[in-house]
Amino acid sequence: MSASRTAATAARAVRPGKAKAVSEARGGESMNSWRARLRPYLFIAPLVILSGVFIYYCIGFTVATSFTDWDGISDEMDFIGLKNYAKLLAPGSVFWTALRNNIIFMVVTVAVQAGLGLILAVILKERLPGSNVFKAIFFMPIAMAPVIIAAIFRIIMDPNVGAINEALRFLHLDALAQSWLGDPKIALYSICAINIFEWMGFSMIIYYAGLMSIPEDIYEAAKIDGCGFWNTLFRITIPNLSGTTNTLILLGIVGSLKTFDIVIQTTGGGPGRSTEFLNTYLYKAGVQQFNGGLSAAIGVMVLIIAVVLSIIQVVVNNRANR
Repeated sequence: MSASRTAATAARAVRPGKAKAVSEARGGESMNSWRARLRPYLFIAPLVILSGVFIYYCIGFTVATSFTDWDGISDEMDFIGLKNYAKLLAPGSVFWTALRNNIIFMVVTVAVQAGLGLILAVILKERLPGSNVFKAIFFMPIAMAPVIIAAIFRIIMDPNVGAINEALRFLHLDALAQSWLGDPKIALYSICAINIFEWMGFSMIIYYAGLMSIPEDIYEAAKIDGCGFWNTLFRITIPNLSGTTNTLILLGIVGSLKTFDIVIQTTGGGPGRSTEFLNTYLYKAGVQQFNGGLSAAIGVMVLIIAVVLSIIQVVVNNRANR
């Protein structure tokens, strides 16, 4: 009896020690788990901090500057409220002309780039002889600086000695020769063509990657069911590439609002504001006219437009996928 009581007493004496050891072990595990969860955030912390300093601080400074009359050079700036925005949004202002040009440019380039990119990707998927060379040729413009491409096309589109007009004259089609960058009626569409040439290869590669992700079983089943090329394209290929298309549209919207290099290098926004874009207007206001406050207001409007269009595109995409 006494022996059993002694054993029970000893067991009670050991249990607190075991409990403490178990508690310490669990505490160590939770600490390790906490450290493991924190480690990824520590890795990205420097990037987040740098982004906050170099991006969000600059955005905040731009927004604050848009309410002033800063000339972009001196340290003096006075608060003028919404005068810069009132000037921008006034009827008949350059802002509305630039916005219209940006929208036309966006619609034309996004639609044509996506269409041509899809066609080229479908051709590449057939693995024809020389397809790799074909792929490299169309992707090459992406690796070139936009300024270089613009300089090349400024020579090609020269009305007097440009390759396009020379080719038309050689074919006895002199009536089709144009001042491609000097005619207000077609200058904007000439810039669209230059941008399409530069980014068509990007759309092709993205669509090609999307095509490679579609299971071949689907195409084999469609072939067994007697689906021809067009039925397969419109009922299988394009629906399965909807996510890819939406990505390209979103990138195209943002990219069109950022367009600057090609325009400033080819037409400078002319002739007669026919190719004035939001970014070229921003540049002229801030650098040529020394109106930093107005330039900042244009930048804020560009940011707002980009965010609004992106949200609309994402909402439409989400509703379409339901």
